[in-house]
Amino acid sequence: MRIGGAGYFHLPALARFNDIYVPHANRIALNNEVGASVMKTRCEWAKGNELYLAYHDTEWGVPVHDDRQLFEFLILEGAQAGLSWATILNKRSGYRLAYGNFDPQKIARYGDTKIEQLCGDPAIVRNKLKILASVENAKAFLEVQAEFGSFDAYIWRFVDGKSKQNAWRSASKIPASTRESESMSRDLKKRGFKFVGSTICYAFMQAVGMVNDHLVKCYRYDELKRK
Repeated sequence: MRIGGAGYFHLPALARFNDIYVPHANRIALNNEVGASVMKTRCEWAKGNELYLAYHDTEWGVPVHDDRQLFEFLILEGAQAGLSWATILNKRSGYRLAYGNFDPQKIARYGDTKIEQLCGDPAIVRNKLKILASVENAKAFLEVQAEFGSFDAYIWRFVDGKSKQNAWRSASKIPASTRESESMSRDLKKRGFKFVGSTICYAFMQAVGMVNDHLVKCYRYDELKRK
């Protein structure tokens, strides 16, 4: 999901609460907390939309070190190219089913028959280039794991192993890419990854907590800064 700068995205129409990808058990808790949380100060992009609110409050900017989750975000951020992040969140459960819960070993073995099947699956983004890229990315992902021991050990090197704490007061000040995302993009491309431009890489960094880009007025900013 692109926030700010050239990566600014437009909010879609209000999504139905049942479309949120949050697991059922968590929906009940979220429902109970809606009244109590309505007065919390959040990043502007999360307001007025339950889909974004759940993502903002529970995932965006939380440091991720699990390889499967990192792979999931890498694939989803690439799939978003040219689309809204709401589209991807609405299709997230479909992706998990179609992609074997984002198991890179399974995806790396997808052949022509499986790829054609995915191209006809309405539960995901039916873009053949993006689907082919996900297979190539799975192969490259496994190679990185073999070289570094884990994808986590490799990818977090671009921020020296710790989340970068920014202090933005306006979403318009948040960059679409940075020196770190450009470096990451170059290296990923060199290793055979696709759909990993600098803007996509920065969105990935925001999502997995490599940078804390919540606005300083947002209640999540201080919560994540303490992690």
